[in-house]
Amino acid sequence: EVQLVESGGGLVQPGGSLRLSCAASGFTFSSSAMSWVRQAPGKGLEWVSSIYSYSSNTYYADSVKGRFTISTDNAKNTLYLQMNSLKSEDTAVYYCAKDTNKGHGTQVIVSS
Repeated sequence: EVQLVESGGGLVQPGGSLRLSCAASGFTFSSSAMSWVRQAPGKGLEWVSSIYSYSSNTYYADSVKGRFTISTDNAKNTLYLQMNSLKSEDTAVYYCAKDTNKGHGTQVIVSS
């Protein structure tokens, strides 16, 4: 059974940074494609970033390119999202996802 558990969210001021983590289990993490998606209040799910663990190729939405960095630690079966230069429009619940599976999410609030 695929299990994904996100952590690391919180309240941060504009311009600040956060690092999200996603602990994964129930599948072969090192050969999987993983993603981060987010849902802002009152809006639908938005794809943020993806990484192919086996090739380390990374992809980003234009809205986060240059500010966010996705990475993995295959030894720990963990996915990360380093978020820098945060903006109010980054406020959302962030989920890690594998195929159609996602966790319960972690809340990020960017506000002064």
